[in-house]
Amino acid sequence: MRAVVPLLDGAVLLSTGAALAVAPRAWRREVPPGRGGRFGPEAALAVVVGLILLNQALFTVYVRRVHDGSAAFVARHLPPGWFDLAGPNALLNRLAAHFPAPELLAPTVLRVQALLELPLVLLAFAAVLRRLDRGLYVRVASSPLVPFAAASYTVAFCAVEWDLHNPYTVDDIALRIVSALVTPPLLARIAGREPPADRPPRSPVLFAVDLWLYGHLMLVLYDTVLLYNLGRLGGHLPGALAAAAALAVTAALPRSAQEPGPRVAALTATTGRALALFLVPALAIRYGASFGTPRLAAAAGLLVAAAALRRESLRLLPAAAAGLAVGCAVAALLPGPYFEATLLRSATGALLAASALCELLDTTRSRLDVLP
Repeated sequence: MRAVVPLLDGAVLLSTGAALAVAPRAWRREVPPGRGGRFGPEAALAVVVGLILLNQALFTVYVRRVHDGSAAFVARHLPPGWFDLAGPNALLNRLAAHFPAPELLAPTVLRVQALLELPLVLLAFAAVLRRLDRGLYVRVASSPLVPFAAASYTVAFCAVEWDLHNPYTVDDIALRIVSALVTPPLLARIAGREPPADRPPRSPVLFAVDLWLYGHLMLVLYDTVLLYNLGRLGGHLPGALAAAAALAVTAALPRSAQEPGPRVAALTATTGRALALFLVPALAIRYGASFGTPRLAAAAGLLVAAAALRRESLRLLPAAAAGLAVGCAVAALLPGPYFEATLLRSATGALLAASALCELLDTTRSRLDVLP
């Protein structure tokens, strides 16, 4: 048995247990008063994405100047699908031609990525959660859930790093540990400056749209710069820019001051609980499905989903059934090119179906209540 299997299986068990124990305290705790500030998780996420893109450009310079334009020196240590380098480009050509001492760019090979991957993932989660419910975002981001998540993700990342052992593995693991120590205080500091949450949670339908848009952007990053495939970025750029513009539009949409119906309110609360619960074990479950024991990962995912739904199981039973049916249909009929893309499509379809049914049932109930 490969060493990665028991390591990931252990991470699945421990992270799931930590989530079930800690998350309920996190979403019940009082929201700390914010000190004000405009630098939220979205801005921090944009900075991290910018640093990753910069690293890709400098990596291209390093490969061109030091390795005669071939990434074979590192590609031979990793599976296929990596290192689709950018082609001729006026800006990159000029940068490569005039960059002094290009051998100093050696850390751009895997190491910078290892340092930035954890803050990228956790800041993306924080940005998504903030779109749903600012108060819940502050409670979660300033709770022990984030350090637990950082530890769980780092174990999963390092397990896969070790499984793909190469000359950069030890450096990458050390940098991932440093990142796990630095990232949670950063998120807590950003959340601590959040202005008071004076708006109600977003409707599940709009949140499903935000989830799809953020997920699309993350998948673009995964398929391009996280795998050193800067050459693929051009094909994804129009869709990515459209998704970023749509996120700006949805952020500006006013939230309804009208009280949601009981089923919509229950679905919103359940969605928030599900996000808080999945924060810690999400990556261990994902990697456990591919590198560990898939049945254990699936059981952990179902357990966390059941824990999120438990309080509202009777009220949301029809919506949950509809969401499950649509999610399974989307996964079967519209699969993505890889697991994460299929999961995003399935989850978005499930949430939209559940939201639509809750809206319909609440509207029908309210009409019946006003009948003489």
